[in-house]
Amino acid sequence: MRSSRIRVSSLFVLALLVVGFECSPAVAADKESLTGLVSDSMCATQHMEPDAAKCTRDCAQHGAKYTLVVGEKVYALNTTDKALLNTLNEQAGSKVTVTGTVNGVGVDVSSVAAAR
Repeated sequence: MRSSRIRVSSLFVLALLVVGFECSPAVAADKESLTGLVSDSMCATQHMEPDAAKCTRDCAQHGAKYTLVVGEKVYALNTTDKALLNTLNEQAGSKVTVTGTVNGVGVDVSSVAAAR
């Protein structure tokens, strides 16, 4: 009788471990590099001013987020790093490569470099 309780208890613990691993959050996603144009969340691909760089900077200064336009997709660029924000401001309207963790329609930015 005692050995069957131990066996049932062992199976229960094993089941909990398996379920725990299945339900645990995924390991952090790998970083990806995306190349596109720096824009803003207000205008995306249709700027209100003829100069895309100036329009992007103006919109960002008024609270819009920087975005990256890659073909038909527009990704919100998420960062609070002042150096990265300065780089995005400098590269407004230009083609860049952004490296970071893509999460649906956003990118948690780790680096920005001018694209060749």
